[in-house]
Amino acid sequence: MVVLAKGELEQIALPAAEPPPADVRSVDLSAPAGPAREAAARALVAACEEHGFFRVTGHGVPPELVRAAEAAAAGFFAQPQDEKDEEAPTLGYGSKRIGGNGDLGWVEYLLLGVTPAGAAVPAASASSSTLPCAAAAAAATASSPSAPAGSAGLLRDLLDEYTVAVRRMACAVLELMAEGLGIAGGAGDGDVLARLVTRADSDCMLRVNHYPPRPALNPCSLTGFGEHTDPQIISVLRANGTSGLEIALRDGAWASVPPDGDGFFVNVGDTLQVLTNGRFRSVRHRVVVNSEKSRVSMVFFGGPPPGERLAPLPQLLGDGGRSRYRDFTWSEFKNSGCRTRLAEDRLSRFENK
Repeated sequence: MVVLAKGELEQIALPAAEPPPADVRSVDLSAPAGPAREAAARALVAACEEHGFFRVTGHGVPPELVRAAEAAAAGFFAQPQDEKDEEAPTLGYGSKRIGGNGDLGWVEYLLLGVTPAGAAVPAASASSSTLPCAAAAAAATASSPSAPAGSAGLLRDLLDEYTVAVRRMACAVLELMAEGLGIAGGAGDGDVLARLVTRADSDCMLRVNHYPPRPALNPCSLTGFGEHTDPQIISVLRANGTSGLEIALRDGAWASVPPDGDGFFVNVGDTLQVLTNGRFRSVRHRVVVNSEKSRVSMVFFGGPPPGERLAPLPQLLGDGGRSRYRDFTWSEFKNSGCRTRLAEDRLSRFENK
């Protein structure tokens, strides 16, 4: 349960407006080689250029695993607060405060780093992290501690298995993306993007969010997770068929993402916008709580290694093309972002003027 003081509730109250539904493109990852795969690659690139957001089908993640992980997460969040607080160190549990810069939300969450083997480990200082921040890098490469006994242990085991499956799917998305961009033709080039999230030192994260039902006596909508872009390369999102996710369109208007019981959604992150020299759009998004049903979402963040130097890919600059961004390391970018509020534009500091 998320407990907010009266003044805090006022900070996250929103008008009860319902934006129109978003037109979300679907991309079939299981399309066979040949014209069908080429069409899927074109659709993926078009979606990244248009909204920076798309739905993935044919992903190969077992539905029974998804349901089991969601049920175990919902079971954890349904526990009394003192039991969740007791298990916080092993699961990176936090609530209401999204980072240390004043952002609040009607949300409680687990924030976990990902080891090279794909296991999920509690991110250091998870309760004070806005998005995956500096302390998480160490946790992401640490050895996974043995899972605690009981329900928390079962949840950790399921999240480990889920993370392995979703990271594999994220790599398949990035490989198809490279094909669509025409940068996967040469030997060794096929993983020009995917390698960034598969290396042993890649800084990947898993975040499990729980948005409790809106308080019965509050007629307003509430901010569950405030508007922001994700700093990583891509984010892979799965929710339990409950609405609330909204994306910003090119004109700045908000559109609601229809709930989905089978597919996954993918966000273009800030880093991918840099790698494509702005061709792909890092999508601004938020979660609004306005229903009587709990929403559980699981988000895999595919990030590069901390020391990886990031700049527009030469293959995408063209002859004499101008780079919109100066090069920087992932660690520099992430540390800079962790000093900002959610809604701030992190990329503007790294643009070539």
